[in-house]
Amino acid sequence: MSSEHTTAAMVMAAKEGDNEQFGRLLEQYRGYLLMLGHRYLSERMRRRIDPADLVQSTFLEAQRDWHAFRGTTPGEFASWLRHILKNNVATAVARHVTTQKRSLNREVSAPVGHSSGGDWLSQQPADTSSPSRRVVRAEAALALLEALHSLPETQAEAIRLRYLEGLTLAEIVDRMDKSETAVAGLLKRGLAKLRTTLGTRWQEYTR
Repeated sequence: MSSEHTTAAMVMAAKEGDNEQFGRLLEQYRGYLLMLGHRYLSERMRRRIDPADLVQSTFLEAQRDWHAFRGTTPGEFASWLRHILKNNVATAVARHVTTQKRSLNREVSAPVGHSSGGDWLSQQPADTSSPSRRVVRAEAALALLEALHSLPETQAEAIRLRYLEGLTLAEIVDRMDKSETAVAGLLKRGLAKLRTTLGTRWQEYTR
C-alpha cells in the first residue's frame, strides 16, 4: 500500500472516530507544518515566535475543530492544517507587531506618496480589545503575509525586516548588503505593489 493510500485510510479512520489514527495522522504532518512555519517567519522573528509552538497550537485547534473538517482526502486535510497554521502565524505576528511602537505612516507612507494612516498593522487594536477586533488584526497580518509572497524576494525581505522586525534602515543595509538608496527603493516599490495586491483590503486596514 502506498503512503498516499495509507494517509487516505488514516483520514477516513479518523473521521470515523479513531482517535489513535487521528493522532498518527497529525504527527505525519508535523514536519510539513514546521517547514511552513519556518518559511512564514524570518530568522529574526523566529527568535520571538517558535514555529514548533505554532505547530502544537495548530494540532490542538485541529483536535478541537475536527468535527468541522468536511474533506476526505490527504490533500484536503493538509490544506485544512495549513489554513489553521497560517491563522496562528498571523495572530502571533500581529501580537508582536502591536508591541513595536513604530509608525508605518510616519516613516514610510510619506516617501512613497501615500496619505496618512499607513500603519495598518500596528494601529490594529491591542490584545485587550474585543474578540472581533483581534480577528480583524489577525486578518490584517495574514493579508500582509500572503501579499509578501507575491513580491520579488528582495522587496519582501526589505519590508519584512523593516516593518515586521523593526530594523532600522542602517541595519537593513547591513543585513542585505545593499546601499541605502537600493534599500529605500526596495521599500518604496514593495509598498506600492502591496497596495496594488491588497486592493480594497489595503484601504480597509489603513483608514
